[in-house]
Amino acid sequence: MVSFPPAATEAEFRALTREDVLPAVVDLLGRADVVPFTEGSLPVYAVGDDLVLKLYPPLYRDEVTTERTALEVLHGVLPTPEPAGSGERDGWSWLLMRRLPGRTLNEAWPSLSPEDRQRLMPELGELLAALHAVDDPRLAVLAPPDWAQFVAAQRENVVEHHRRTGLDEAWLAQIPGFLGTVELGTPTVVPLHTEFMRDHVMVDPDGRVTGLFDFEPAMRGAAEYDFAAVGLFVTGGDGDLMRRFLDGYGQPVDPRRCLAYALLHVYSDFTWYLDILPTPPEPTLDALAAAWWGTGSGQCAPQ
Repeated sequence: MVSFPPAATEAEFRALTREDVLPAVVDLLGRADVVPFTEGSLPVYAVGDDLVLKLYPPLYRDEVTTERTALEVLHGVLPTPEPAGSGERDGWSWLLMRRLPGRTLNEAWPSLSPEDRQRLMPELGELLAALHAVDDPRLAVLAPPDWAQFVAAQRENVVEHHRRTGLDEAWLAQIPGFLGTVELGTPTVVPLHTEFMRDHVMVDPDGRVTGLFDFEPAMRGAAEYDFAAVGLFVTGGDGDLMRRFLDGYGQPVDPRRCLAYALLHVYSDFTWYLDILPTPPEPTLDALAAAWWGTGSGQCAPQ
């Protein structure tokens, strides 16, 4: 039996390549038609034409429970991968799932016409609304156990978090005051993908949605937390695309709340966002909220 390599620490895991893990994967599955995908934070492999294997090293072993549970609940309700098996070896957890057809929206995006992109937005909005409408007690295992406590903890460290990403002090100085003026209230807790972006949506050759994947970081919380990624990585600062997305979603969202949750998001990196998204007309967070989550016209999404 070929053993999986040690990966009990972040340093050990980051030192590994997907090719380093491949011999153990081939031995685990008992088949040689295994090809590593190049994208993603965790090792993922195509198995033949119809299966995908995802691995979770020991330090991320809890995430397999999140993803497996989400897929068990959502498959058949949403176009998500069908779980086909799971297990553990040498401290590594694994999840085998049916492969979704098509290619990622991120890959397809450059070849889509403006009309194709406009037509696709309501479909994506409907997909996210369907996710947020799922009510299943099995999803109670998703973090956090208390949304209000999670938000409070994120707020406590928000400035330092963004300072670590290299965000300019002029932006950092605005964060406490901006968050202090945004009423987040006590929202209904819904299932969250948390990274609803072009990279995690599959489309067919005609640009129609065939699936949504990568539920490893799924959570339960306020719906606007998912709109952080929508504004950043789906509509990309294009107000017309956001309006069409919301038409499919079925209700409006407050751009300032979306920005607040983007600031509080676990993976937030505004230094990066400011490089890839349209520059707001003024260097203020209010202007940023309108530019990236508003439904105004005259803005262009990144190519």
